Amino acid sequence: MRCVQCGSQKDKVLDSRSSKDGTTIRRRRECTKCTYRYTTYEQIERTELRVVKRDGTRESLNREKLMGGLIKACEKRPVSMERLDRAVEEILTDLHKDHLSEVPSASIGAKVMDKLHQIDPVAYIRYVSVYRQFENVTEFIAEIQSLSRRAARDTFQRRLFKE
Repeated sequence: MRCVQCGSQKDKVLDSRSSKDGTTIRRRRECTKCTYRYTTYEQIERTELRVVKRDGTRESLNREKLMGGLIKACEKRPVSMERLDRAVEEILTDLHKDHLSEVPSASIGAKVMDKLHQIDPVAYIRYVSVYRQFENVTEFIAEIQSLSRRAARDTFQRRLFKE
């Protein structure tokens, strides 16, 4: 590491800590020449995934674009940015496990829908309505009814395990 104060490449690590759910290591360093202290972050370099879009075009998987979609779906909902950041990390980890270099956009959409279903039902409906390109109210109603049926099953499951 090069010291940001004097440019020297000699430093020592004072402290190392895991952060961001174990995906990043935070290192506190001190320059041995000028004694300036600074922090660096180390994370695993993933291979770049390419998204295969519906029309067959390809582009780089963009974390910010993924986060933007989640933020828009959760707008004015009681969902913290920390929870959304964690959801993005979980989605990216799953995508890297499942695919070597290219991932269909449908796979990304499905993973986002699964996460939003776990996080907030209103955000889930918002995302699904755009993702599946709902054209009328009937499609909204059908999705909301399927959501409430799933919620009823989940409640039943939880009661089974509590007894």
